[in-house]
Order: sequence, then structure tokens, then C-alpha cells
Amino acid sequence: MNPNRADVLVLGGGIAGLSAAWVLGRYLPEATIGLLEQADAFSEVGAGIQLGPNATRVLYDWGLKSALWEVAAFPLLVHARDAVSGSEKGRLPLADRALQRYGTPYATVHRADLHRMLLERVKAHGIEGQLGQRVEQVTLTEQGARLTTQTGVSWDSGVLIACDGLWSRTREQCWSQAPAAAFTGQVAYRGMVRMAALPEDLRRSEVVVWLGRRLHAVHYPVRAGEWLNVVVVVHGDRPAEDAGWDHAATEEALFHALGPIHRDLRRALEAVPAWRLWPLFGRRPVRKAGDLVQGAVALMGDAGHPMRPYLAQGAAMALEDAWTLGRLLESRSSAAVDWPALLQRWGELRWRRCGWVQARSTRNGRIFHATGPLKWGRDLAMAVMGERLMDTPALYAGPPFPA
Repeated sequence: MNPNRADVLVLGGGIAGLSAAWVLGRYLPEATIGLLEQADAFSEVGAGIQLGPNATRVLYDWGLKSALWEVAAFPLLVHARDAVSGSEKGRLPLADRALQRYGTPYATVHRADLHRMLLERVKAHGIEGQLGQRVEQVTLTEQGARLTTQTGVSWDSGVLIACDGLWSRTREQCWSQAPAAAFTGQVAYRGMVRMAALPEDLRRSEVVVWLGRRLHAVHYPVRAGEWLNVVVVVHGDRPAEDAGWDHAATEEALFHALGPIHRDLRRALEAVPAWRLWPLFGRRPVRKAGDLVQGAVALMGDAGHPMRPYLAQGAAMALEDAWTLGRLLESRSSAAVDWPALLQRWGELRWRRCGWVQARSTRNGRIFHATGPLKWGRDLAMAVMGERLMDTPALYAGPPFPA
């Protein structure tokens, strides 16, 4: 059987893959862009994400400002509180402050809404995507890469943009001695609740972060403020069943893991009708461009630099990856693309920033869950430094413009 062919092949139909396909279709209108997704439908799970000004800057640049404002919420502030006493640890105004300082807002969205926005733009470029394409084998060739699915279908392409997530087959099979993702010893409980179902005093347009010993919780509005997204991260065991990362969970297990918590936090959690459990895995930060690029093959999003959820930058880094690729394609000096050279340049531009964000996310996790002297030092620093400690200009002023 002759293999299917594409000039550029994107593996994965999540936020990273759709973003990559969007910029490829935008800047390479004559190229054949293939998009493979292992699921039977393009969809995203029901969870919220935070988009700092670095992420919304990308969406604005892509002409998605109006689409974002239709579905997003724009919280007034980040409010850090003690998970047991409820006392305030610190606050960072968002809204007007983010616009004034960074030029674009801090937004919170339902992941499915962002996914749908991107999918519509991808389809507008005539890229329909191939569903049910679970990849079994990825092989580097002199001409690029060959992919074989579990059903025996083969795809050849001169360029492979692998956005196949934390458990990337591309990374596993094409990056020699690549360490496997490791369980962090922490699990995340996730749920959503309609704002109208909450006690009235909890219906606030805020990102509220609850800090406790070996745990933290965060909740914020999504879907134009009509829903509240809730995430609770605790130390715990990896679920016994090993299939996938998304597991059913119970309220009883959650409250058992939390122990004593403040009344406001408990009321918010009790309002959530159903919970899902995600074990958290991670890898060491990327250390060089070669961790992300080999010849005409690149790893983007979680495939290349998975983020722990303590800086809310997983989706943002995937958007930045695609934006940087688009900038490089836009500024090329000829119609023909020297893909190994362009992707090498992309890797050189991305690895330091992605590695820094990975490391800072891990560091934030230790701070959020601090006990003993570290907790005392954290609380003192937040009380003294306030906004300066909670803001991250080096992050939110990005993504860096390719020179």
C-alpha cells in the first residue's frame, strides 16, 4: 500500500497541534498540510485554563481578539488566601493593570472554547484533519519522517511537527535516551460548577489561589463568567488503573485528602457536581535546542516541554511555539523553506524560555505546598513584596520576537 503524503505533517489535534496547523496554513497556502488526531473527534475535555498576557498577545496577533472576548472571562485580580484560616496572603490586580502594563489582558477560558476557536481557523484554511489516526511507529528518514498507525496506514512527510502530548510517540521513538515522564507524587482534582449554583458571596470575577501544607486549590470564572473552574492539587498516589490520565473521582476522596480547610473553600468545592482526577507527570526542563528539534522534526507543546500546572503556562507555551514558527515563516527570504535550518532556529529561540518556565513552574509548586520555614518565608515575602512577587514581567511581556 502506498503511503499517504503531506508536505508538512502535524501530529496531534489539541491546542498545540491546531495552533501549529493554523500558522502553517496561514503562511504556506500552497503546501499540503496533514493533521492527524488519534481520537475519533476533535474535542477537548471540560477544564479551564488561564491565559496570561503573553498568550492573549498571540491570539490578538492571530486576529482572534473578538472570538476570545465572546467566550473568555477577564478576572479583576489574583487573590491568594490561606487554605485553612482564609487569611489573605497577597493580591495582584489584573484587568486594567494587565492591559496598561502589557497591552493585552489576562483571560480565563474553557479549554474547549479555545480549542473550537482554533479548529474553526484551521478548517478555514482547508485543513480538515484525519481522525482515528493513533500512531504506532515514527521513523526518521532522509526525506523527513514516516508515521504508521495502529491500523497499518502510513504517512510520509518532509516535515513533522509533533504535538502528540506528554506521552509523545515521536519523542519516545526518535529522541535517543529520552527519559520517560515520571509521576510527580501529586494528583489534581478538577471540576466545574455554574456560577448560579454557588453561594452568592462566592460569585466573584477573581482567580483565587488557596495555599496549604502540601496542597493548593485555585478557582476562576470561564465561559464569559457563567461557570467556575476549580482545581485542587494534593500529594497522593498514582491511580491504580494505568489507562490514560483522566480518572473518575469522588468528593469524599477529595475532602479526605484535604483535611481541615476554610469554610469558603469548602463551600466552593461542595458545589461542584462531579470531579475528575488527573495524576501529574513531568520531565526535566529542556536544556538545548536539540531537545526540541532533529532535522525536519520538531516537538511542540507538551511533547517537547510539558509544564506542571503551578504557573498556568501549558497552553500559553504551546501558543508561543506556534506563533514563533509563524514569525519565522513570515520573515523567510524565499518561497522555498529550508526546514532543518528554520526549525533549528525555532528550537534555539524556544528552548531557553520553555526550560525557564518549566523550572519556574516546578519551583512554584514547592512554594505553593510549602511547610515549615519555607512556608514562613513565603508568607513573609508575599506580605512585604506584594504585587512585585506575584507578577512576572519576563513572562507576560513575551513571547520574544524572533530577530
